[in-house]
Amino acid sequence: MKIQWKIEKKRGNYRPTLNYMISLEEHEKALAMHAVSIRSLIPRVVDSSQAWCMPGTNERAPGWQPTEFHRLSVPYFKNGTAEGFIRLPFKESGYYPEVEGSFAMLRDAYEKVVRQAYRWHPVHEKGELDITPETREQIAASVTAQKMLVNGYSPSS
Repeated sequence: MKIQWKIEKKRGNYRPTLNYMISLEEHEKALAMHAVSIRSLIPRVVDSSQAWCMPGTNERAPGWQPTEFHRLSVPYFKNGTAEGFIRLPFKESGYYPEVEGSFAMLRDAYEKVVRQAYRWHPVHEKGELDITPETREQIAASVTAQKMLVNGYSPSS
């Protein structure tokens, strides 16, 4: 699995945006695993449709604490890729360690599932059964006699 992300913010009171893409490798898609999902460390912002946050409001208000967090998911194996967009809370520092921390949590949860799936080895089995020698012996006399009668066998010929 490969996770790529980019955080961008315009100058001023604009909130930063997080764009990310998660893609599975072919050998991961071949495992047919369910999508892993985690509760991230990335807070949901109030009014996330607003690209800005003015001083003293929402996440810039004194004492603001996040109450909800985004979920991150590994893409479904048939799709193989997922893209996402999250509006991040405005921070004076411009530092967002929770983004990398969340993706690391997702990767760790996913790798645990991958390791479990690899324990289930592929199976290639063929078989064949034939009549047992004991049964063959028991019916041989009857089958031979019937063939003799059908073909018109006579001991004098």
